[in-house]
Amino acid sequence: MKTNFSLAQLADPQFAQSNEILRKCVHCGFCTATCPTYTELGDERDSPRGRIYMIQQMLESGEPAPAETVKHIDQCLSCLSCMTTCPSGVDYMHLVDHARQYIDGTYKRPMFERALRAALGLILPKPNLFRLALRGAAIVKPLSGIFSGRLRAMLEMAPASLPKKSTLDELPVHTAKMTHKRVILMTGCAQKVLSPQINDATIRILQRHNVEVIIPPDAGCCGALPLHMGKQDPALDLARNNIEAWHAEMKSGGLDGIIINTSGCGTTVKDYGHLFAEDIDMSDIARDVASIAMDVSEFLATLDLDFEDFNPKLRVAYHSACSLQHGQKIKDTPAELLKKAGFEVLPIPEAHICCGSAGTYNLLQPELSGRLKSRKIKNISAVAPDVVAAGNIGCIAQIGSGMEIPVVHTVELLDWASGGPKPNEISQM
Repeated sequence: MKTNFSLAQLADPQFAQSNEILRKCVHCGFCTATCPTYTELGDERDSPRGRIYMIQQMLESGEPAPAETVKHIDQCLSCLSCMTTCPSGVDYMHLVDHARQYIDGTYKRPMFERALRAALGLILPKPNLFRLALRGAAIVKPLSGIFSGRLRAMLEMAPASLPKKSTLDELPVHTAKMTHKRVILMTGCAQKVLSPQINDATIRILQRHNVEVIIPPDAGCCGALPLHMGKQDPALDLARNNIEAWHAEMKSGGLDGIIINTSGCGTTVKDYGHLFAEDIDMSDIARDVASIAMDVSEFLATLDLDFEDFNPKLRVAYHSACSLQHGQKIKDTPAELLKKAGFEVLPIPEAHICCGSAGTYNLLQPELSGRLKSRKIKNISAVAPDVVAAGNIGCIAQIGSGMEIPVVHTVELLDWASGGPKPNEISQM
């Protein structure tokens, strides 16, 4: 693909990177077959190929982002399915991140849109504030029918009640009887509020298999949520906070991994080296941290997990989150672990298509998100599972809000299979 950036633009590392990415695209169209928004809408501008062309025009112009371009970039899920199918190796993830930052810096959104995005960026990364917001939403939820659009979607997504805070994930150290390995667990932000049992299950299964778990109190949100809304500076501030907290542990006692049980966060943490590549003070330690970041399924696959005498007789539909299968290229490991534990694992039709959660997408694009959720639920229902397993809290909340079948994190099932408690959602079946 031919580009025409000015020398002044190419002096900027982000523009130089985008120029290289754009030049790799040959407009072959392989990406259109797997893009969820294109398969739903049939509009070339809502395909990766169409968006790439619009991004090129927007960036080269040096002008404020056009409203039409903003619309179609906003409708991108960043599911990264296009990167899995692209034969030319186009780095769409970093290109669309640059596009969103450019939009955030040059385009003035309507007042309600600006307020909504500011509120999400403020509330979601802070567990206590998020918990308070959800309690308020639960009070208003019975009146959701009088609202429309995004406000209605936000109220409908809010749970009627919240689980109790974890008794485990606030403790800084969880020792094992015979410590063979030492890891950090990233406890995250939204997940701590919506499903604290996921962190609890992760801690239990690691301790049970002789892994000491460290939870640095200064670590928090990974930065993915503001990053994907184009707000790079707040995202980097959050990422920097984690890098410094985790690297201090690396220096003090050595680590076998930084374990992440929310795949959307894992994709971002593994990219910390890239995010700080131009930061002289942070680049080396960001790269060090990213190099030992692992999805929980990756790390568990390195352990000799004890599933002796476990016979659950449950059919599990494993939903592979986009951030896991496309972002981190981890496709089979979680399902293989579930099979090893004794579960019957069922393949889901159109497994490569996003469920429509995608961070804040289900709140900012509720109509398209709802269509994709219905599509995913239809495909899951077709295999008639007893339970659905996934490795990302966004997917769990999205799918669980539309079906009666229990939806749990993969690590909850593995914890149960290796001696932990039965997940509450399954106990209530």
